[in-house]
Amino acid sequence: MKQLFLGLLIIAFISGCGYKPSSYYAKSALGDKIYAEVTISRQDPRNSVLIKDAVNEAIVSRFSGKLVSKEQADSVLHVSIQSISFSPTVYDTYGYVIAYKTTVILAMNYENAAKKVEKLTATGEYDFSIETNSVISDTNRFEAIRYAASDALDEFVSKIAIKGLRNGNNN
Repeated sequence: MKQLFLGLLIIAFISGCGYKPSSYYAKSALGDKIYAEVTISRQDPRNSVLIKDAVNEAIVSRFSGKLVSKEQADSVLHVSIQSISFSPTVYDTYGYVIAYKTTVILAMNYENAAKKVEKLTATGEYDFSIETNSVISDTNRFEAIRYAASDALDEFVSKIAIKGLRNGNNN
């Protein structure tokens, strides 16, 4: 009974204080209908496809937005890979690398309904380990890039939310 009361008290406090998640402000800045365009890198087209999937997933899950054609969109999001890097972070006692950090930097331009273009850069990181005396497999590489891109998109959501809050789109 005490836990139920405490839970209700927390819910009442959060809803009563006007709390709104950052995705609310990001959605108010971008709108409901979003067109996403990812520039495919000629040097590394596989990673571009991973980024495209991560962007589409972020629009649907984090913004609660709808993917639409460019003509129907409230805002247009252009994403390109600025850089992808792998850095060793942990070595075993023999000097072999056993863990890496993946860093993905995405350059993003978005155009809102008023045709105002904003440019942002978002960085995402992901740490992963490998077997001693081995190399990074394609599976490890793609998974690391996908998670690092997702982390970069979380940063993008935060930056957009701040812009939405600053511009008075907090209804």
